[in-house]
Amino acid sequence: MHIAIIGNGISGVTAARFIRKLSDHQITLISSETDHFFSRTALMYVYMGHMRYEDIKPYEDWFWKKNRIDLKRAYVSKIDTANKKLELQGQGELPYDKLIIASGSTPNKFGWPGQDLKRVQGMYSYQDLEGMEAASEGLKRAVIVGGGLIGIEMAEMFHSRHIPVTFLVREDSYWDGVLPGEESAMINRHIVENGLDLRLKTELKEIIDDGTGTASGVITNKGEKIDCQFVGLTAGVRPNIGFIKESAPSIETQKGILVDDYLETSEKEVYAIGDCAQIRTPLEGRRPIEAVWYTGKMMGESVAYTICGKPTPYVPRLWFNSAKFIDIEYQVYGTVLANPPENHTSLYWEHEDGRKSIRLVYDKHTSEIVGFNLMGVRYRHEVCEKWLEEKASIETVIQNLGLANFDPEFYKEYEADVVALYNKQTGKNLSLKKKRSLTDALRFLREKVSA
Repeated sequence: MHIAIIGNGISGVTAARFIRKLSDHQITLISSETDHFFSRTALMYVYMGHMRYEDIKPYEDWFWKKNRIDLKRAYVSKIDTANKKLELQGQGELPYDKLIIASGSTPNKFGWPGQDLKRVQGMYSYQDLEGMEAASEGLKRAVIVGGGLIGIEMAEMFHSRHIPVTFLVREDSYWDGVLPGEESAMINRHIVENGLDLRLKTELKEIIDDGTGTASGVITNKGEKIDCQFVGLTAGVRPNIGFIKESAPSIETQKGILVDDYLETSEKEVYAIGDCAQIRTPLEGRRPIEAVWYTGKMMGESVAYTICGKPTPYVPRLWFNSAKFIDIEYQVYGTVLANPPENHTSLYWEHEDGRKSIRLVYDKHTSEIVGFNLMGVRYRHEVCEKWLEEKASIETVIQNLGLANFDPEFYKEYEADVVALYNKQTGKNLSLKKKRSLTDALRFLREKVSA
């Protein structure tokens, strides 16, 4: 059986690897972006000079041949589901028995005048990295549109080369649709402290053409003209399914490619995974499209089992995401909402330096922990996951916070401060039962396995 996979990102590659572990099926991994899989989240470090491109490839180039995974650099121009073949632009046809679509995301565009000019782009692909590199020499100012994770990464990239950046964020505060108010305010301050020109409540109206088809400035919704030679469009991403709608209308789509619990599309033996997939019936509290690394990885593994004769429904685990806002690391586990429901309350501690915080979200009626939000402090994934799965009480978590701390040795610990704050707010007299200890944490996790 020949399995074709469109897309060599984390979803497609994970599917290929697990199919190979489970079978001897022929596998072809197709990408028009690069010859080999690379870590997309590490592209920024190539631009910043911390890593080389070869450093962000998780596997050596010989890995693919050794594992009998054929790589094909090509653009899929048409999917012929009736005859089970792919048309490759300028490279003929490729027959398949089963197909996995893992085509990822593409940056949003909202019809702004000038959005297709030269030096106007997002920051998602390897080609985007090349575009930023080509535009950087002699660049006097960049304007970045959109207050999300990709926008702040692009801002940090330019900032690392001392290129001035103006950051247009239409919301009242940075990423305030995701971050609670205190954390959003923290990132506002941090952006400004690093010398970036943050413009809140400001939208892009038009990108100015210099007369040669190249961007030379922007006009905002406030009528202000800002001169620049590069415009970064980072107002989110959408599923990269344009070629599906044009070439394979029998595959049902909405915002993404609609899939069932086994990640199969409306066409039999055609599957979709990762950023491009839209779950028809998502679990309660989860979104139908979740464009994050770890969900794409889990989808790749699930679909591999199904294709290899072991039907396995895709069941996402605990919600988790991580990022870095310039110098502030961010982690979220479970449910932490910018606008929480009535039954959610939280204990929020913030360090006096304004760059570290710990938020514990719990149900005020049952006292069950429901989420962790961390800025500048790191907690162990497995420990947080166990507490959330067991629906541990806030007081159990409070008294054992030392188990979760994952910061390096000799870093100052703040769990005692969190307990003291809880005691002050509730009148309780709790104390930490255990100090931070890797041995204790491992014992705690072994109890989970043996339970």
